[in-house]
Amino acid sequence: MAAVTFDGATRVYPGADRPAVDALDLTVEDGEFLVLVGPSGCGKSTSLRMLAGLEDVTDGRILIGERDVTDVAPKERDIAMVFQNYALYPHMTVADNMAFALKIAGVPKEERATRVREAAKILDLEQYLERKPKALSGGQRQRVAMGRAIVRQPQAFLMDEPLSNLDAKLRVQTRTEIAALQRRLGITTVYVTHDQTEAMTMGDRVAVLKDGLLMQVGRPRELYDRPANVFVAGFIGSPAMNLFTLPVVEGGVRFGDEVHPVPRDVLGQASGSSVTLGVRPEDLVVGAHGLAVEVDVVEELGADAYVYGRTRVGEEEHLITARVDGRTPPRKGEALHVAPRGGHVHLFDVRSGNRLGA
Repeated sequence: MAAVTFDGATRVYPGADRPAVDALDLTVEDGEFLVLVGPSGCGKSTSLRMLAGLEDVTDGRILIGERDVTDVAPKERDIAMVFQNYALYPHMTVADNMAFALKIAGVPKEERATRVREAAKILDLEQYLERKPKALSGGQRQRVAMGRAIVRQPQAFLMDEPLSNLDAKLRVQTRTEIAALQRRLGITTVYVTHDQTEAMTMGDRVAVLKDGLLMQVGRPRELYDRPANVFVAGFIGSPAMNLFTLPVVEGGVRFGDEVHPVPRDVLGQASGSSVTLGVRPEDLVVGAHGLAVEVDVVEELGADAYVYGRTRVGEEEHLITARVDGRTPPRKGEALHVAPRGGHVHLFDVRSGNRLGA
């Protein structure tokens, strides 16, 4: 096991006008589970493939432990990769699939068998060792792919959207199994997903990428409570944070028919006469004042309900989401007012998109 370091790692594809990954500086600590998350095309899979040696590094370095592996062949990097499509050999049994890399590496037959049995026990695959992949469910095939990685006893696991082929219920179950397994084994893991819920529930830390740039890295709660910029604020959280551009007035910002108080020193950091205010659905309170909302849809979830509606900020109409008491939700077409709870707003500079305040 070892730490993994991206030191200014850059990848520019031939003919591209900008880098797919742009000067990525990121360290994954020994034994840490780090998730790379972002929308399609943000550079997360390219970053993983650079670490695996499947993509060339245009500039910068990649280290595994203290070893610079930038120009080292993939097979010499001592990593194991779990792919989206499992990549199992259909003509081999589960045991042979799990042992294949060890066989190629010249590991003696008895040791191969021992490692396979140990991994199968961890993954609850002992009764399936003589079956072919076609006789397994999607979740069982994914566990076989995990087992193939485990038996190699690598310094790091690399996982590229390994759950995307599973149905929703199985995806929830399997992500729990993977997170628990990683903590049990203590192997440094870099996990790529576009699903921010997956990222928030699995990772020790989460790194958010956009257009090849690292937007923020931190523990899931840090990203949720203190997003560094508008992109992270809008990307992390489900339903997404409400974001509005609001005018600065004496004492704070104009929020519908009231002024939401903001300290003068925070407003002084803004580059213009407006700021972007973010408030999560659970931090909006229905009352007599605030933004006027016309309810379009009410999503009842038992104890809670989500209200999806429309509101006007200045001359523009915006969609807005609020979480309300599921026992007494409003009705479709109803008009109501919402305002943020005190101390539960996020303020960002309109021009830079960066967070204002501490």
